[in-house]
Amino acid sequence: VMGNQSSRISDLLLRALDNLSQEDLKRFKDKLSHSDFKGKGNIPRGRLENADRIDTKNLLMEFYSGDAVVDVTIDVFTQIDLRESAAKLREEREKGKRHKVTVKPDSLPRESPPGKKYKEDVKKKYKLIKDMNSRFGDYMILNRRYTNLTIVDRPRQAKEREHEIMAMGWRHAEVMTERASSEVTLATLYKPDKDGHTPQVVVLLGAAGIGKTMTARKIMYDWAAGELYKEKFDYVFYINCREMNLLNEQGSVADMIFKSWLNTNAPVNHILVNPEKLLFIIDGFDELRFSFDQPKDNLCTDPWEKKPMEIILSSLFRRTVVPESYLMITTRPAALEKLGQCLECSRYAEILGFSEAEREEYFHKFFGNENQARQALQFVKANEILFTMCFVPFICWIICTVLKQQLEKGETLTQTSKTVTGVYMLYLSSLVKPLSNNTKQHLHGNLRRLCSLAADGIWKQKILFEEEEIKKFGLDQENSLPLFLNENIFQKETDCECLYSFIHLSFQEFFAALLYVLAEDETADSGIPKKDVKTLLENYGNSKNYLMLTVRFLFGLLNEERMKDLQEKFGCKLSPKIKADLLKWVQANQQTDLILPCVHEEIYQSYQLELFHCVYEMYEEDFAVNALDHFTELKLNQNKFTQMDQRALSFCIKYSFPYVLITTNWLNDPPENNSTTFSFSLCLSVSCRFCDCHLTAACCEDFSSILGTKQTLVELCLAGNSLGESGVKLLCEGLKHANCKLQKLSLKACKLSAACCGELSSALSNNQLLTDLDLSDNQLGAMGIQLLCEGLKQPNCKLQRLVLRFCGLTGACCRDLATVLSTSQSLTELNLSYNFSLGDVGIQLLCEGLKQPNCKLQILGLEGCRLSAVCCWFLSSALSTSQALAELNLWGTKLGDSGVQLLCDGLRHLNSCFLNLFSLLLLSSGLSNLSTSFLNWVAPNWTQEETSDHFPLCVFVSCRLGSCSLTAACCGDLSTILSTSQSLTVLELANNKLGDSGVQLLCEGLKHPDCKLQKLVTNCVLEI
Repeated sequence: VMGNQSSRISDLLLRALDNLSQEDLKRFKDKLSHSDFKGKGNIPRGRLENADRIDTKNLLMEFYSGDAVVDVTIDVFTQIDLRESAAKLREEREKGKRHKVTVKPDSLPRESPPGKKYKEDVKKKYKLIKDMNSRFGDYMILNRRYTNLTIVDRPRQAKEREHEIMAMGWRHAEVMTERASSEVTLATLYKPDKDGHTPQVVVLLGAAGIGKTMTARKIMYDWAAGELYKEKFDYVFYINCREMNLLNEQGSVADMIFKSWLNTNAPVNHILVNPEKLLFIIDGFDELRFSFDQPKDNLCTDPWEKKPMEIILSSLFRRTVVPESYLMITTRPAALEKLGQCLECSRYAEILGFSEAEREEYFHKFFGNENQARQALQFVKANEILFTMCFVPFICWIICTVLKQQLEKGETLTQTSKTVTGVYMLYLSSLVKPLSNNTKQHLHGNLRRLCSLAADGIWKQKILFEEEEIKKFGLDQENSLPLFLNENIFQKETDCECLYSFIHLSFQEFFAALLYVLAEDETADSGIPKKDVKTLLENYGNSKNYLMLTVRFLFGLLNEERMKDLQEKFGCKLSPKIKADLLKWVQANQQTDLILPCVHEEIYQSYQLELFHCVYEMYEEDFAVNALDHFTELKLNQNKFTQMDQRALSFCIKYSFPYVLITTNWLNDPPENNSTTFSFSLCLSVSCRFCDCHLTAACCEDFSSILGTKQTLVELCLAGNSLGESGVKLLCEGLKHANCKLQKLSLKACKLSAACCGELSSALSNNQLLTDLDLSDNQLGAMGIQLLCEGLKQPNCKLQRLVLRFCGLTGACCRDLATVLSTSQSLTELNLSYNFSLGDVGIQLLCEGLKQPNCKLQILGLEGCRLSAVCCWFLSSALSTSQALAELNLWGTKLGDSGVQLLCDGLRHLNSCFLNLFSLLLLSSGLSNLSTSFLNWVAPNWTQEETSDHFPLCVFVSCRLGSCSLTAACCGDLSTILSTSQSLTVLELANNKLGDSGVQLLCEGLKHPDCKLQKLVTNCVLEI
């Protein structure tokens, strides 16, 4: 029997997985998600990541059929070196096969043919589901979409519900986790409780859109597939309450079974022989229009007796007919009081929705494409309000549907569903769409009353409403109770109290904002004092954030497209002057010099940043331009901006006054005042610096757009942000734009790889204005440099300064760089400092480029490159032939006296050796007789007067000799320089062992009348 084989395989797999340690199970799932077995593809990683042993077994059986699933498991065990587990599973399978051959057919448990056929029909019926927006005939497999929900079995207290409604982002996840401590599963609903009592009736509570019907369908399918209640129930019947409302004729319990049967030969007598093996799932009790206050005499006891359906259902609930059977009733909490009139509930459980992990699993199942699911999740997680609202499966479905449509059109997600208001409008539209025409006629009035309730609650900071308040606002009439309210039943001592709330506080804030957009209705009596927009905005600044999201939604609802939707889809009349009031308010609250202070967790961003969010929610260019007309400077302390903060900032900067200066403060090593400020003079060009602001690739599309539209932007610094390959690709699109005027770009420590260099190379070969590029602290490697150099060699590339400090470069990279030196007509500065593996070979290759007549390089930085004295021979040769090189930084290279002698050999062949070359020698560490080497090799026969005649030509004004291992031996030469140099004004000698004798020599030079020194830093070790 196929069912027996499936059960046997299921048991085999579960035993095998149960024997694994937690670490081995983790390795098993990881290997399974990366392997394609039997040409079936791999099980998506998102579905396996949070799966326990039973979930993993079910996923295996879903993806692979029959014996193949055991083969796959054995294969994975072998690959992860669990050979003993593989051998044991193989042995148990063979043992089961031998057992199967020797067992007599009569000894096998038999299932009645009608029961078997019924299960097959149920599986076929419930295997497929239909999306609300799918075309006729389009279905999908239930198990590929259904995601487990968090279900709890204990009553909630009012305070718990308040916390859940108000929580957002990580706090909401924390609340859900705390609530899940009393979590139950569908499999345990009919298990004995802690007192040993087995419930016969389970009521499954849940708000609108939380997944009650989908859960009921899943129970039907899993039972038929032998995965759920296999031993508990022989038959499970699904009764749809919405369909029950349409039945006018009388019926019986037997008729209900006939109707559930998918053919005409239902063996009702056989089924009713064992009523304790029956389960009736009654889905949507809250939708029943019947009265259940039936006298006991009216109820029936015979399952064949025909009566009106309300009496038949009442008889089931009150256990007068087939009382041994089991019931599962799904309902919204508001109907629990009505249900209580005819039922003593043995157990009730509540569906809370998706946990954070379940939301991620749903996204992976919905998209069925790992790349699309990852993009969608990244987009939604960037907006904590949207991600929080995805705990409601219906909202999760709406958001996924919208995002999938955009991805399939090839649109980027940041260009659609941009604002929270836009997504909430989609939700509102989806709830109204299926309403009857009769209900839609009253929609505007109901909507206004709902908005009045929401606003009243916001002003009173109240989120739970009693029935009297529902009546006060006229929301208790038939068909007027909105879909947006989540009815909650709280246990208060021995009585139940019915309270109402919006699905989440953000929905209450959305409808409160909508009240201010609606035109005044003179005939409407909202029951609360009328408050205009000015009152709302006046109170906003002192509201301690409880009006924050309401004001954001107010801006969002006044977007032209959304106002059109409100008028056409909902028949709303809107107030025309609200937008002008909002514009005046933003302008009045705007500062020309905006400082956004550093913020900490649990504290909202500053009031001014909130204004940016408001302008972003409206998402209209003209409004943004007018609102931010006087905005000239933005100072950002090091903030951990959310991605929504980044989007709001980028949008507003894009449309702000063209001459805006953006600077940042960072707090990595804060001095006493806790902030290090970088001051930049306000100029006609924009200088944007976002250093260490925790930006990601998500904001690069906005930066790219700014590069292509803001022709005044000349400097952009994004150092210390994790942009990665995807971020750089977006930036380069902007760099290649014809309108891009950027001259200076810093991508230091942005987690770039070799792959990024291809994009940068393409941008460099197209952009003729970029002159300064800093790629320090990125591991580019040889391949990255090769790609970058292809762009640098192009004639259109006008780069003058390239910084590659700490890039992990090796000697092999220098071949490509040397080619650039010999061909580029613009590159004048190259900094390769702290690339520790350049070596002698690398320097030799570089020097070949320096010696080429076309080389224009003036400054070469090799600080801290661990060079040897051998390199100096190549550098000496280059110095003697280069027509352009004026500054060479060899600080910290430990060249020694012999290396300097080689360098000087090349220097004395230059006619203009005094430009910066004395600076070069003094910056070489580890030398004790530096100046002597210089004078002896460059001008061995000069007198002091001749030296004095030549030294004024030197433009060298500052000498840094700190930590250079200097001794008194060099102080005589330094003293000579002090008495002869006409330009040296700063001399630093800190952390050197000069001693008393050295200082005495220095003082001789300082006393000379020709000494121009203004600042001497010593802090040296002196003899006492």
